[in-house]
Amino acid sequence: MLPINLEEFFSEEKLQEMNEKEIKILEAAIEIFAEKGFFSTSTNEIAKKANVAEGTIFRYFKTKKDLLKSIIKPTLVKTIAPFEMDRFSKAVFHLEHETFEDFLYALIKNRMDFAKKNKEVVKIIIQEIPFQEEMQEELKRLFKDKMYPKVATVLQSFIDKGQIKELPIPTVLRLIISTVIGLVISSVVLENTPFWNEDQETKRTIEYIKAGLESGE
Repeated sequence: MLPINLEEFFSEEKLQEMNEKEIKILEAAIEIFAEKGFFSTSTNEIAKKANVAEGTIFRYFKTKKDLLKSIIKPTLVKTIAPFEMDRFSKAVFHLEHETFEDFLYALIKNRMDFAKKNKEVVKIIIQEIPFQEEMQEELKRLFKDKMYPKVATVLQSFIDKGQIKELPIPTVLRLIISTVIGLVISSVVLENTPFWNEDQETKRTIEYIKAGLESGE
């Protein structure tokens, strides 16, 4: 198992505010939530893993759900809504990609790299988002306020160039997101299995998206 790097999810300022026990609790919770799921994990297990008293957890997090939220919310910003990161915006959401295929490669590579580096937290999101209404609402808000305006500009540029069909932007985005997320989830779940070839699956995914969206002109 790769070491859990909280710097991927929390700002430097936030990490400086945390003490060693809080950090250990978060690391332990991430590891056990990813392995067993939120509902099957007890705070006692987390406390033992973090080498703290169970009551110590509640000094920092009012409930087990608050502990989950403290993990998922910043992760949503960087995993599902990575437009907040300058490095992502420069790599993906800009107008310098010559082709729609270049854009897709940049998008997929960026998200695949992040998912592989942070498998445990990505697994938690996959497992828990369907059951956490508050997290779903947060995801919708992030998407509407932050992601949509940026990606809509990029996709409209490819429509204007005649590289993809003149479909409504929400439709284009839905088709891309659902397919790319499926690939990313598969890469987390199936990595190191004999039948999984990431490069081949990435190429096939891009071909599939292009076949559905590219203009025939």
